[in-house]
This record gives sequence, structure tokens and C-alpha cells, in this order.
Amino acid sequence: MEMNTKESLIKLIGQNLEILKTRIDYACTKAGRPSHRITLIAVTKTVPVETIELALDAGIKTIGENRVQEAQEKFSLIGNKVEWHLIGHLQTNKVKKALEIFSMIQSIDSLHLAAEIEKRANALNKTVPVLIEVNTSQEATKFGVNPNELYGLIKDMLPLSHLQISGLMTIGPGLAIEDKEKSRPCFRLLYELRQKSETEFGIKLPYLSMGMTSDFEVAIEEGSNMIRIGTAIFGQRQK
Repeated sequence: MEMNTKESLIKLIGQNLEILKTRIDYACTKAGRPSHRITLIAVTKTVPVETIELALDAGIKTIGENRVQEAQEKFSLIGNKVEWHLIGHLQTNKVKKALEIFSMIQSIDSLHLAAEIEKRANALNKTVPVLIEVNTSQEATKFGVNPNELYGLIKDMLPLSHLQISGLMTIGPGLAIEDKEKSRPCFRLLYELRQKSETEFGIKLPYLSMGMTSDFEVAIEEGSNMIRIGTAIFGQRQK
């Protein structure tokens, strides 16, 4: 990376993070919530390692990757200086490798996947924090358990002793890119599902991962405490 390019990137990422912090603070003030309770996950899909390193220097503490293979390549260079979350769909044949990289898996959507993680985590003698992904928009193109099937999945997962069910995750509808208010019913539903699940099973689900660049303010207003931001930090994704 040439020096002038690096310097301009450092400046851009720093400015973007300052603007993002201001937006988060404003959304939290509007919602009557403390901003320090919001976990910012920098989404680094297709972002080169050199750029990720600059974001870490600027204060990013958690990154989210969508694919195990891409994360594996980056992890070999970056390592454990940052917390890694898997935010994309996980195939069972990638579970073993995922557990070597990620400290949280946010995309559990079936008992089949949960059972495979349990088996691999048991072999490693570790407990894995996971979020259950719920398809609150019920779009056919999205992964996630149907809201009506969430309680059944939680019930089936509770006996898996090497999984720590730590909360729920969802993605707003595609229309939210044009109108962030389209995400509000989905985010409100996830909040309600969390509250009902805690009551039903007598458990704590501390994390609600919802909200991206286009709709994170709405997500914060609806109870999110974990937002997944890519474009607002790094700019438009390279295809």
C-alpha cells in the first residue's frame, strides 16, 4: 500500500468512525439508552487485511466475517488481536475450522448445525457463545429460523452443554436499503421474541444483533445492542 493511499485511508476510516459514533450517540439519546452498551461489529467482507489493520488502529475491537474461508486467510495474518464473529451462514462442513477462528457464531438456524457445533466444541473442550438467527422478514432469500419455530429450536438446543445461547440475530428486509423504517417491524419482532423466550425458558439472552449501515438507528431504537456495520466504516464494498 503506497504511503499517500495509506494516509488517505487512515483519514477516511477515522472520519467515518467519528461520524458513525455521532450517529450511534444520537440514536441512543433518542431511545434513552447509553451508547456504551452498543457493541460495534465492523463487517469486513471483501475488505483487505491492510485496511482492516487500519480500522483496528482506529479503535475497532470486533470484526464480523461472512465466510469461513475468507476469515481463515485474514485470521492467519491478523490473529487474536481482535474478536472475530461469524455473521454469515455456516455450513456444517466448515464448523471445525470456524471454531478455530470465531469467538461467537451469530448465525445458528437449525438443530442440525447446532448439534455439529456441539460435537466439535466438545472435542475441543470449549463452550461457544452463539446467537440464533431469525428470519423476521420471512424472505425466501434469507437464512434464519422461522419466528414460529424459534421456541422449538431453543428447547432443542438447551441440552447442548457446549453451546451458550447468548441472544438473537436478524437482518432487516431488502427494502430497508431504500427505507430504513421497513426494518422496524422486523426489529420489534426480534425484541419481543427475545423477551418471550427469556420468560418461557427462564434464561438470559443478553444480545440482540440487528441493524446495519442502512438501518442501525432504527435497530437501536428497537432494542439492538449489537450492530453490524460495513459500508459506513469502509465505504462501498468492492465486488
